Amino acid sequence: MPAGNIRDVRRRVRSVQNIQQITRAMKFVAASKLRRAQERMFSARPYANRMLAVLNSLAARANPELHPLLMQREGDKAMLVVVTADRGLCGAFSANIIKAATRYIQEENINETISLTLVGRKGADWFRHRPWPIRHKYVNIMSRVDFKYAQEISRSIIDYYLARELDAIYLVYNEFKSVVQQNVVIEKLLPIQRLDFDHQQEALLDYIYEQPPSVLFDHLLERHVKTQVFRAMLESEAAEHGARMTAMDAATRNAKDMIESLTLRMNRMRQSSITTEIIEIVGGAEALLERKH
Repeated sequence: MPAGNIRDVRRRVRSVQNIQQITRAMKFVAASKLRRAQERMFSARPYANRMLAVLNSLAARANPELHPLLMQREGDKAMLVVVTADRGLCGAFSANIIKAATRYIQEENINETISLTLVGRKGADWFRHRPWPIRHKYVNIMSRVDFKYAQEISRSIIDYYLARELDAIYLVYNEFKSVVQQNVVIEKLLPIQRLDFDHQQEALLDYIYEQPPSVLFDHLLERHVKTQVFRAMLESEAAEHGARMTAMDAATRNAKDMIESLTLRMNRMRQSSITTEIIEIVGGAEALLERKH
């Protein structure tokens, strides 16, 4: 067996070992970032979920004419706020979000009236080659989610809705369930969803407001939008780190399997080469003995 082939396999083994070291290091980095992202996400969840429950109940009870963000519209001008990753090497994390957003647009048949706000470079790179208009792009902000970006995104969303340029806004993001599980979520952000009551009389009972309702709504509804956008970004950040940790763990194990396979192949080639050399030596020795006799 040619020695060059053995050298090629040995060189490939070293290359895979180097890749394995990189993927193992990236797994540990993702695990470290995941812990911090989980802490922030779990801290934001109770507040955001409780605010959503209160605002849903408020929207069902209060007079919609008290604030524009409470009004339900009949139009079909919608916007998707699509939250993806800025970097790759996290499996199908961003691809699942993009597929879900695309499927929603096609199933709802809103190709002519949809617009997009894209958070994350992966989504921005993919949708820029598609026919749907992009209102805003936010890239390189998902490595460390900051509330100021949620404020900026929310402010533009609210302005569009108040100006009647949009009739509905949806969030599309990966909800963190566990390190190995992330669920794609499409939820309506505006208008605020109304609760369904079993008894009509219960729905008619409104809250007692200590300040004028318009003052409370101006403060609460804007804060609600900012909180939900920020929570979605935190969920996506934690889910991304979990997906990257899982992907790098799988890559490390695959590299280990490949190293074992290549090592076995190299040993077989070496053994075959040694066997061939021994046969040649024995054959030469026998030829010399035959000549002497």
